[in-house]
Amino acid sequence: MKSQRIIIAVFVLISVFSAGNVYAGEPAVSGSASVDIMSNYIWRGQKLSNSWVVQPAVGITYGGFGASIWGNYDSDRSEAGSASSGHGEFSEVDFTLTYSRSFDTLTLTGGYIYYAFDGANDTQEVYLTASYNTLLSPALTVYYDYDEGNGAFIVASAGHAFSLPKDILLKLSAYASYNMRNKVMGLNDDGDRFSNFYNAEISSSLTIPITKAISITPKIAYSFPLSGDAKEAIGSVSDDGRKDIVYGGLNFALSF
Repeated sequence: MKSQRIIIAVFVLISVFSAGNVYAGEPAVSGSASVDIMSNYIWRGQKLSNSWVVQPAVGITYGGFGASIWGNYDSDRSEAGSASSGHGEFSEVDFTLTYSRSFDTLTLTGGYIYYAFDGANDTQEVYLTASYNTLLSPALTVYYDYDEGNGAFIVASAGHAFSLPKDILLKLSAYASYNMRNKVMGLNDDGDRFSNFYNAEISSSLTIPITKAISITPKIAYSFPLSGDAKEAIGSVSDDGRKDIVYGGLNFALSF
């Protein structure tokens, strides 16, 4: 089943790319490829790896439409309950489809994400983001997992980018989240799904252009729970029970 989904996702990417080359005068196709090498895999505050990870991604856009594939290669993957040292393998592959439209300073983006896991049930989300092109670039995203999670997850974010010499860009950002009975986000100490504040994260990155199309970005972040329910849930879901963590790494990006 996973191989069929991969074929479908690749077909979507090829179709979007082909459409941009067939119809003259329509919006140009653009694409990107990147690799993150991170100290750990952190997702919404959950620590989902034992060690460093490699996270490749490729995406393509045509007008307001976009499609991308993202993966997580875990360098030290151990079987649940095993004391033996792990081995490297892909633990997750995500497929995302999006559509964005701008209205003056407001941009609305709707999307669909398919999460394909190794060793866990796959799941699916739809989401809607409203972002404003103003001071601190505030944004609000509502995710709804209609599959395994059967609940929602809300993220409010803000940030600012500072231009430095030689076109270097320093970005400072932060977000806070709220869980709405989303089972994927873990259970409280009563073993129930819950609605409460979840986690917050503060981060900084430094984008260094190498050429017009290639850049390197070192980044660092600190994630921590925002409620007792979240602390219990994050600790139970995280690979080693950690509830807050500092992590970071390098991003290598190519645009075309």
